[in-house]
Amino acid sequence: MRTNRIIYWISTGILCLIMVFSASMYLFKYDMAAASFENLGFPTWIIYPNATLKILGVIAILSKKSKLLKEWAYAGMFFDMALAFTAHYMAEDGGGAIAAVGLIALVVSRYFNSKI
Repeated sequence: MRTNRIIYWISTGILCLIMVFSASMYLFKYDMAAASFENLGFPTWIIYPNATLKILGVIAILSKKSKLLKEWAYAGMFFDMALAFTAHYMAEDGGGAIAAVGLIALVVSRYFNSKI
């Protein structure tokens, strides 16, 4: 049981760090994020809502308030990272590694969340 908790918290920590880091990049380095979004073919108006939802998702995953809300946060993060990985892969810019690590951390975190 202790090993499951350790694996859960390590994977959840990696997942949350990736999400908070990307949200902070969207908020504090908007010009760089906008250029990246345009390069990937996404509209720039989605940057601020995406950053807000990433932060809210981290809060939902770390809180123990609602299991349903936590599942929705996991689902939203999964789709966000899967889309990011696919977009970077299709653009051939080599930026999909962080999204791949995030997807792995998300799957491990979700799996071990159900075990503890």
